[in-house]
Amino acid sequence: MRGLWIEDGAVRLRDDLPAPEPTSGSTRVRVTCAGVCATDLALRRGYMGFTGVPGHEFVGIAIDGPRAGQRVVGDINAGCGSCQSCREEQGHHCPDRTVLGIMGRAGAFAEELLLPDRNLIFVPDHVTDDVAVFTEPLAAAFEIVEQVPMTGQRALVAGDGRLGLLIAKVLALAGCEVTCAGRHPERAAMLPNGARHATGVLESAPTERTYDLAVEATGDPAALPRLVGHVRPRGTIVLKTTAERPTTLDLAPFVVDEITVIGSRCGPFDRAIHALAAGAIDPLPLVEARYPLADAVEAMDHAGRGGVLKVLVDG
Repeated sequence: MRGLWIEDGAVRLRDDLPAPEPTSGSTRVRVTCAGVCATDLALRRGYMGFTGVPGHEFVGIAIDGPRAGQRVVGDINAGCGSCQSCREEQGHHCPDRTVLGIMGRAGAFAEELLLPDRNLIFVPDHVTDDVAVFTEPLAAAFEIVEQVPMTGQRALVAGDGRLGLLIAKVLALAGCEVTCAGRHPERAAMLPNGARHATGVLESAPTERTYDLAVEATGDPAALPRLVGHVRPRGTIVLKTTAERPTTLDLAPFVVDEITVIGSRCGPFDRAIHALAAGAIDPLPLVEARYPLADAVEAMDHAGRGGVLKVLVDG
């Protein structure tokens, strides 16, 4: 089987990878489209000491299992299925979980992948592959709405990249007054009606503490300390990205101002695919380039350039 392989910081295309073995309770999926995200690029740089096939944003066709012949997307967390976490939280915090293309499970930059049957979600016929491939990052954006009450929040999204723009769309859909802070003012056109784009927000000292909610979506460990001064007392900061380097943080303002900090990772796939199917969120303006699987190395190179949005890899 052909697929992209990362090892010791080097990335190459291989054609000798073993195809997934059919197992009870799991489905093989023929990948038709996959998206490159910041985590894939970090894995290439050595994050988590990763070796294997990356890629976790995908849409494909089920080869076998209960959804055989259907187009599907899939929750990337494959838990044991029997522990308390799996029973209550779909395995997102199962201590024995594997994570597609990230931890212990070969990913989507290959001809085929394997996921538990319960992880797969049907893609309606009218939802194109280019739209459906955004289900995973959009689900991550919707997780914020699951965690934080949305009651007319004034929200600051730090980062106008791939994830930040999706988060801005989700928060606006939930009724927030959204400001997206980033370095690309031309991306204001990609924001939903009513949302605004602002440059220099995180680079300068705040003049007032405007926001009820701030979301860190830059992946930059220096961003969190800068966000604190923008959030009102008893406001909330959501950490949406992991960083490859640690950060230094003064905790006193969190205590004095009673600021809540919430970690936020994967989210509800059903809610994301519903929003895409209904046309409530259009991710297509984020697509910047596409490559065949044969050119997946070039796709990773392209996605790693500064200021690039979504790069797709076709199966």
